[in-house]
Amino acid sequence: MTSEKDAIASPSQAPSDFVRDIVSQHVAEKRYPKIVTRFPPEPNGYLHIGHAKSICLNFGIARENNGQCNLRMDDTNPTKEDVEYVESIMEDVQWLIAGWADHCLGFKPKGKLPEETGTGASTDFFLGAVNPKSAGGTGGLEPFFASDYFDQIYAFAVAMIRKGKAFVCDLSPEDTDKYRGAPDKPGIESPYRNRSIEENLALFERMKAGEFPNGARTLRAKIDMSSPNVWLRDPVIYRIRHAEHHHTGNKWCIYPMYDFAHCLSDYIEGITHSICTLEFEVHRPLYDWILESLGLPRPLPHQYEFARLSLGYTVMSKRKLMQLVQEKIVSGWDDPRMPTISGLRRRGVPATALRQFAANIGVTKFNSLTDVAVLEHAIRDDLNARSLRRFAVLRPLKVVLTNIPEGQTVPCEAVNNPGDPAAGLRTLHLAREVFIDADDFMEVPPPKYFRLRPGGEVRLKYGCVITCNEVVKDAIGAITELRCTADLETRAGGSNSTKKVKGTIHWVAAATAVSAEVRLYDRLFNVPEPDADGDFKAHINPDSLDVLTAKLEPSLSGATVDDRFQFERLGYFALDPKDTAPGKLVFNRTITLKDTWTTKG
Repeated sequence: MTSEKDAIASPSQAPSDFVRDIVSQHVAEKRYPKIVTRFPPEPNGYLHIGHAKSICLNFGIARENNGQCNLRMDDTNPTKEDVEYVESIMEDVQWLIAGWADHCLGFKPKGKLPEETGTGASTDFFLGAVNPKSAGGTGGLEPFFASDYFDQIYAFAVAMIRKGKAFVCDLSPEDTDKYRGAPDKPGIESPYRNRSIEENLALFERMKAGEFPNGARTLRAKIDMSSPNVWLRDPVIYRIRHAEHHHTGNKWCIYPMYDFAHCLSDYIEGITHSICTLEFEVHRPLYDWILESLGLPRPLPHQYEFARLSLGYTVMSKRKLMQLVQEKIVSGWDDPRMPTISGLRRRGVPATALRQFAANIGVTKFNSLTDVAVLEHAIRDDLNARSLRRFAVLRPLKVVLTNIPEGQTVPCEAVNNPGDPAAGLRTLHLAREVFIDADDFMEVPPPKYFRLRPGGEVRLKYGCVITCNEVVKDAIGAITELRCTADLETRAGGSNSTKKVKGTIHWVAAATAVSAEVRLYDRLFNVPEPDADGDFKAHINPDSLDVLTAKLEPSLSGATVDDRFQFERLGYFALDPKDTAPGKLVFNRTITLKDTWTTKG
């Protein structure tokens, strides 16, 4: 497993990235006039951090080589796709690349379809891209859709039939699978394989016209049923599916399979480098066969495969993530505990941290499990540099400083970010009544406890040293307040400002503190590989969320969703963009100050 220690041990050593090495070689050879990549998710769920790795790779390559990266919806399965997912994908991608590679983003004019650039057997289609940033925004533009090419893909399928390279098959799905054979056993040719070209053309036209029910017929490529690669054993390239499509409505009742639509969509868009995850390596011969069998002109796209991201303490299967949502184990796809891009964004993770994480782990051909601590390290590094420091008391305990008169306050200068002098200072006001965290007081403390105790001293950070003189309790013995004295000469500028005490705690003035809901998020699963034994829900972390009503310093009442804060001694926090409302502050803990799981493991 790649660990956080591995990620930070040698920061000067560039991570492996064989795909970029290939592209660099092609650029040096001037093999293509322009490098064009694509990010083609299926709109059947929300993007997760594994997709973020692919986004960063594809857009990063375009950015580094003055190229473009098309955003394409791979929408060839109408029963699983939805406009909701299209919109979320667009939002996630544009958020992740904003200010970094948005000048490389390829969209198209709304409604524009590929243009025919040839005739007859050499029919060719092309659809170029427009950059939203250069065009002044996304108005009038949209991502690419594989479904926009259905007419062209159908024409390519007809061309394959005419070449004798595809046939209509009447085998049931079950028999098709049975005839395919096994990796160590050749397949059996379909009894319909040798239909005439004329019969195949007529049947395919009737499939398109809706004459047959689902599953009655398919169009299959005619390759080699004895191939050691089962994906070349006359694969299905079109199937009947009477279902409304989110983008094309009821125009079609036959839909191309992914392997057929994928390579042809790449070709239509002029993609040079089609970068997929490793499970598609065995599909590459089919990708190449389809393009070559059609005799298509101009440089053909080529597929390259890399290892997908596997992240510790996380599941990234869309099916399993859907299960978490549907069973209300989480509040939705954007629950801050989810590995979705929308969940990470809502949690307060900056896009820059995700891009740095992707850069840190590199791109290889070898599957491995990346420790989630590597991601957390990238997030902490990013937030430490940008976050303003603030005080927040999560479990308030009232402290009365008996020697400070009612109505009097003592100004205290506080640092906004010790690593950024330009962030400046702010003024806190120490008053007679303050809140400290209940965790910072113990009536009967253990040895080496350095926070507040009866008769003990601590320093209020940026303030002064206080001494606990009395513990006030209610009728059932619960502590309601502490009565203390403040040594004002121990504050900055005082005659005893250098006084040493072993404990320093944070605080907020009671009169000016603002109330807020604070959500303490943690890892959703409590084992590194939650789905290793097949029962991922058995490893849900019961302590992944703790909701508290906290008291915050008053400046936080003006926080915006773009602000990032370090609540001193507690972690990094951001406003929840969904649940925060006028008069209701909701802060999410993005991450703790340190890795609290190392000792647990």
